[in-house]
Amino acid sequence: MTSSANTDIRPGFQIQGQPFSPTRETIREFCEASLDFNPLHLDDNYMKGSFGKTQFGGIIMHGMTNFGIISRMLTDWLLPIGGIHRRLETRWRVPVKPGDTIRPHGTVSSLKRTDSACYALLDIQVKNQRDEVVATGEAMVELPISAGR
Repeated sequence: MTSSANTDIRPGFQIQGQPFSPTRETIREFCEASLDFNPLHLDDNYMKGSFGKTQFGGIIMHGMTNFGIISRMLTDWLLPIGGIHRRLETRWRVPVKPGDTIRPHGTVSSLKRTDSACYALLDIQVKNQRDEVVATGEAMVELPISAGR
């Protein structure tokens, strides 16, 4: 994270999450936890097929795993400062495969103060080891009233 002081949060403030490297095992575990056994995530022979203009070339990680690592990044930042993760919207851009390493980061784009809280919007990106954007999104968080001063 760029800074941990509440009063330093303003547009441009950046946070970074932990890197994650999916494996066949973690993808399988997510299948079991989510009850989503789509062959996209499990069957290499199925993934050799054509999906219109898309060729995956092997199994891919669930897009919701991106959602999870983004949520972890937000919680790791917000919990120690008394903030709350309120909303997250994401879009998957590039498939993530076993052997990739992805890392989320966020940038505060705006702040809005009310009598009882300070709300921040963050632009979210998840990039892989090739610096390709694999997911994008927007998060809204609620910060303590002292934030953003």
